[in-house]
Amino acid sequence: MSVLTVENLSKGFGGVQAVAELSFSITEKRIHSIIGPNGAGKTTLFNLITGIYTPSSGRISLLGDDITGLPTAARAARGIQRTFQNLQIFFNMTALENVMVGRHLSLRPRLLPSLLRLPASARADRETEAQAADLMAYVGLGKWLDADADAMPYGALKRLEIARALAARPRLLLLDEPAAGLNAVETAEIDELIKRIAAGGTTVVLVEHDMKLVMGVSDHILVLDYGRKLADGTAAEVRANPDVIRAYLGAGAA
Repeated sequence: MSVLTVENLSKGFGGVQAVAELSFSITEKRIHSIIGPNGAGKTTLFNLITGIYTPSSGRISLLGDDITGLPTAARAARGIQRTFQNLQIFFNMTALENVMVGRHLSLRPRLLPSLLRLPASARADRETEAQAADLMAYVGLGKWLDADADAMPYGALKRLEIARALAARPRLLLLDEPAAGLNAVETAEIDELIKRIAAGGTTVVLVEHDMKLVMGVSDHILVLDYGRKLADGTAAEVRANPDVIRAYLGAGAA
């Protein structure tokens, strides 16, 4: 089943086509990777999918529904969450509070119970805190439960952002360079976490430059070059594609 379908999607900035007539689909409960040289349009594509950018033309569908004109918040409410290449952490909050923010985004507004301090509201807050703590343990951050976000190391913050996105219970999770800046041990931890997330039923779309990670976790890979589809297929198919080797991977990758 296709979670996301992109049809003839284009986005121009002035005279530059960042994404050009791009079509592809994302299959449910699998790990998809999008790769390509710097400037290939990968992050622009994420911004189009999440509603940060409006396409010049084309269509984006989520579970068969056209979401092309929906704002970012409406897409998030329908199950699209993402992390960013540059960390988007609330550094004035604790780690746990950061994850709780993600959980609150998926809850129905309960302003009146909160204002009146009703027992139901207090109970829901305790449940949210407990769920956030469970998610921190799930991503390997149990020891940072009571830490201030600004006291955490970079590798832990990468996983904290993933935990916050998971707190909103996404159907589709977009990870923008989750291994960037990590050492080998931290990258291996991200590798295992991505696999665990997909095994739990969340569809993952990954933009990443670490080819060892990409080739190891991906069920399907889409290769972009100047905003256009250069190739797609399994890791083995992409690794052996001569166009991909010339444009991006290099002969040593085979």
